[in-house]
Amino acid sequence: MPVFQWVGKNTKGQVRKGETEAANETAVRSQLAKNHITPTKIKLKPKDLFENITIFQPAIVEKDIIVFARQFSTMIDAGLPIVQCLDILYSQQEKKSFRNMLKEIKESVESGSTLADSLKKYPRHFDDLFVNMIAAGEAGGILDTILKRLSGYMEKAAKLKGKVKGAMTYPIVTLIIAFLVLTVILVFVIPVFQQMFADFGKALPLPTQIVVNMSNFVKSKILYILGFMVLFFIAFRRFYKTPKGRIVVDKLVLFLPVIGMLIRKVAVAKFTRTMGTMLSSGVAILDALDITAKTSGNKTIEMALYDVRSSIAEGQTMAEPLSESGVFPPMVCQMISVGESTGALDAMLSKIADFYDEEVDQAVENLTSLIEPFMLVFLGVTIGGLVVSMYLPIFKLAGAISG
Repeated sequence: MPVFQWVGKNTKGQVRKGETEAANETAVRSQLAKNHITPTKIKLKPKDLFENITIFQPAIVEKDIIVFARQFSTMIDAGLPIVQCLDILYSQQEKKSFRNMLKEIKESVESGSTLADSLKKYPRHFDDLFVNMIAAGEAGGILDTILKRLSGYMEKAAKLKGKVKGAMTYPIVTLIIAFLVLTVILVFVIPVFQQMFADFGKALPLPTQIVVNMSNFVKSKILYILGFMVLFFIAFRRFYKTPKGRIVVDKLVLFLPVIGMLIRKVAVAKFTRTMGTMLSSGVAILDALDITAKTSGNKTIEMALYDVRSSIAEGQTMAEPLSESGVFPPMVCQMISVGESTGALDAMLSKIADFYDEEVDQAVENLTSLIEPFMLVFLGVTIGGLVVSMYLPIFKLAGAISG
């Protein structure tokens, strides 16, 4: 079916524009009339040469899903039916891949499926957390509230992820640049100095000789070194994909100095935010723990949460097995215990999440302040040391001439 681009005004006189798939222009006008939009311009959308080639289509990212949930919530709150909301969102969506997905979701709902079941067909974009909360919203008649909570949760989760990525980007980029600079110096610069030193006909100072030997080694074994690095990376990835490897690496990461504490705080913030959002939305505690464990991102924390789930299924509280796991700080366990005893666990979890969001901010600042001087010292010692060692023979020669 052809796609039409349109511009129109709603009942408040606000300009709206979008795209609608229909048999003809008359059908487009009919659909817009149902949405209370008076069209001022309708035209057939030009053919996209790459519309059937997936790699040329823009990918659906997390931000798209957040905006989708926020807009969907507003329309549901205004009293619009689900199908009509999906039709409006579809017509206004510019990304071809997202438009196609919304079209299929709308058709699935029109055929009698629930919104949760329709979204479940796209696990890459709508995870278990999203689908289960939508199901709870549909069952409780509070879909607008659930969508609002979901968009708020996803915005905070994306912000938290961005902070961690930002903290890790600087040292990684600096180390890569330092490695490239060292390689260029050892492979291309040092041999030039070495040829010049050979003309001196004298023994080189020890630091200079060490650097020359390093240059000779790297220059002659560069392919082996690169091959070893590639093989090590492949072997590490394969090991990490195994159940045992995932457990070993994820446990080790949590106990790394400085970085381990940051990752632990991020995990606590994510766990409490997810659990608090799901419990306040009416999701059963066992289902919420199951989903939270799957989305934790760390095997050690996932196993701890499954232990908690098993304990609760046997009639115990949440705080006791959390404390026994050794993964979560004592303060978190005590606050959860208070939340359980007062019957306000969801509110307490949200408070813990807010507190640990601030803790992550502080941890990121501390990490940055620690990394910057370390990187300066590292670069000064390595690159500066190479430069000084190369000039030692020249200084020695100059001293001998002046003497």
